[in-house]
Amino acid sequence: MKKWLIFLACLSTQLSFAQTEAPTAPPAPIPTDFVEEIWYKRALIYNLDVKVFKDSDGDGMGDFKGLIQQLDYLKDLGITVIWLSPFHPSPLEDDGYDIADFYKVDPRVGTEADFKQLVEECKKRDMRVIIDLVINHTSNQHPWYQAARKDKNSPYRSWYVWSKERPQDADEGMVFPGVQKETWTYDSLAQEYYFHRFYDFQPDLNAQNPDVEVEIRKIVKYWLDFGISGFRLDAVPFYMEIPQSGMKNPMLQFDLLYGLRQFIQWHKADAAVLGEANVDPKETDKFLGKYGEGIQMMFNFYGNQYLFSALASENIETFKKALIETRDHSPANQWAWFLRNHDEIDLGRLSNEAREEVYSKFGPKENMRLYDRGIRRRLAPMLGNRKQIDLAYSLLFALPGTPSLRYGEEIGMGDDLSLKERNSVRTPMQWNTQKNAGFSTAAKTFHPVISQGDYAYQKVNVATQEKDQKSLLNTIKKFIKIRSQCPEIGWGEWTILPATTSTVLVMQYKWKDKSIVVAHNFSKEKQNIQLRMAEWKGKSLQDLLNEKTVKPVAEGSYSLAMEGYGFQWFRLN
Repeated sequence: MKKWLIFLACLSTQLSFAQTEAPTAPPAPIPTDFVEEIWYKRALIYNLDVKVFKDSDGDGMGDFKGLIQQLDYLKDLGITVIWLSPFHPSPLEDDGYDIADFYKVDPRVGTEADFKQLVEECKKRDMRVIIDLVINHTSNQHPWYQAARKDKNSPYRSWYVWSKERPQDADEGMVFPGVQKETWTYDSLAQEYYFHRFYDFQPDLNAQNPDVEVEIRKIVKYWLDFGISGFRLDAVPFYMEIPQSGMKNPMLQFDLLYGLRQFIQWHKADAAVLGEANVDPKETDKFLGKYGEGIQMMFNFYGNQYLFSALASENIETFKKALIETRDHSPANQWAWFLRNHDEIDLGRLSNEAREEVYSKFGPKENMRLYDRGIRRRLAPMLGNRKQIDLAYSLLFALPGTPSLRYGEEIGMGDDLSLKERNSVRTPMQWNTQKNAGFSTAAKTFHPVISQGDYAYQKVNVATQEKDQKSLLNTIKKFIKIRSQCPEIGWGEWTILPATTSTVLVMQYKWKDKSIVVAHNFSKEKQNIQLRMAEWKGKSLQDLLNEKTVKPVAEGSYSLAMEGYGFQWFRLN
């Protein structure tokens, strides 16, 4: 680990504090042993919202003490990193993403001492904690904004973005089209328009203001000092944009991102930043940095959209193309893959035809769709077919990057489409068949527990599935265990192998002298494929799922029978 910290320190000295462009010459290549020590390369991330995970005091809202009670469950599942959604004081108009104080824990979920205890208990279990860093905007109830709107001479006035006249493009660039009406809203007290990429109760911070940048670094240092391992950086492009440059193609100030990453790493050498940035693959280098000087990780939103297109169409060609398009990055960087997160499934980059195909298959009703681009359902009810659900999770753990699980997905929790917008997938964790799914003893919970239909907590819960070896929970545990035995996927190079059909994806990973082959049939029909590799002569395929051996039918040639929605993991011996 010391070698890795030294390397990071050396890398940091090569970067200018206010750098806007990538270096013209790359630093020395990252040695193999350094790559092995980058913790996020082999991580398994579990995202949860404390407010809906486990309530320890019966007030209807989850809390840190309740989460601590469930850490052994997460350890047993195989989780190595817990990613916490916002837990700060908030009016909760946007489920906590409207923050009213960056330096405190919402008293409804605990205290700073409770948070510190959580981090310490995670360390005892060899788990890390990362938290949401929401610095694009604040709540309009934040003292900074209240001071800014009341007094033009307040030092906080310039912490936000104002305009005396309503900009011509004020009705463009909404993050939530169909719900959000504008990006500039008039404040009658301030007597000016303020800018907000998100809801009107979330005014954007003026990141171009040096005082704001200094404050952000104070926030970062404050939470790093608790011992966390990094941040999930919310809305990365919007944090960097210059609003005055227009809503359609705003200029992005990348030196803000590079400076933030550098500051975080100076303060804690092995801390990592996972970015939420739904960008075109051609823009990826600007965020990660051409030579790894940007943020360390990004969610692969681009690949995720084509993954769902492949699941809907049972054709993998565009997904294969997306994998290749998002392939190149520094060895120190990593993609994070997910099936469901806390938001809608964004399909905005698909063609109209492909998007309609996904809608037809997975979101056929209007109330299942959101923002003219996405689906607001959890995975289990969306796919509906257990075999396809298993396929999807096998694929999640077999893709080139770090897998990320949203709480409750491991038991196939459902959604509540009667709830507002994205809250449909933010219902309380279902632990058992007791009152409120064992989440809380309160008469009323923060979000309602799913208690009706096929996904009611009486039918879908942790306690029941732990006893059933064929349950989704135990199946995912098996995937996680196998993935942990395959360092090739986290660290190695990958290749898509020809499979003589457009429904089966076959990938090979190589790391040092080891090799893994994974095959996934996206079709509901059986498929027989032939794999021929000259380098495989004299070798056999060890089936990691069933502990069998597949011998070649000829030198370097293998015949695989794939069940409908089937998947196979092999180690090449």
